[in-house]
Parts: sequence; C-alpha cells; structure tokens
Amino acid sequence: QVQLVESGGGLVQAGGSLRLSCAASGSFFSITAMGWYRQTPGKQRELVATITSGGTTNYADSVKGRFTISRDNAKNTVYLQMNSLKPEDTAVYYCNADDLLSVAGVIYDAWGQGTQVTVSS
Repeated sequence: QVQLVESGGGLVQAGGSLRLSCAASGSFFSITAMGWYRQTPGKQRELVATITSGGTTNYADSVKGRFTISRDNAKNTVYLQMNSLKPEDTAVYYCNADDLLSVAGVIYDAWGQGTQVTVSS
C-alpha cells in the first residue's frame, strides 16, 4: 500500500513563505503526475498545482507567480514552495499522486492525509 506523507504546514503571517513536502512511500512502478490541492470548510477541493514526471507544471491562476511546484523523481517527493502568502491561501493542503501504477498492476489515485496551512492577516 502506497502512502503519501505530507509535511511543512503551519501558521505564517501574510507575506510569508512555507514549503510543503510530500513523499510517496511503499512499492509501486510509477506515478504519472503529482500535485497539491486545497480545501476549506464548505468548499470543494481545488487544484493548486501539478507536475508530471517529465516536469510539466500547471498552476491555479490564484497562485501563479507566488507558488512553485517541483519534484524529485528519485525520491518520489513533490514540493510546493509558497511565497507571498495571503489569508485566502488558508486551507488544508492535500498531496495527490495521479495514475499511480502499483506492483499489482492497478492504476489509481492516491491522496495524503492533508496538512493545515494558516495565513494570518
């Protein structure tokens, strides 16, 4: 069973920075793309940023120019550098592994447990 373990959330003042990390542990063959999503109470989970194994990135308009996603394929780890944080970035951030190919030959999406990011004004 593959697990996604997130770290790096916390409380920061507006204008500050945080770096989230997500490591995929367990046995698997490949992951097509990894990414970050966020969710606030009463709202749907929304995409923040994704990155493919080849390095192609995609960002939500609300975070372009402030957040940077990167990936270390050798470590099966994805990072999200968040700069110039705003109070509206406050949410639970979830790591996602898209099209994970397990050793049993099953393809599925995996999610982390979530990490809280709180930006105070």
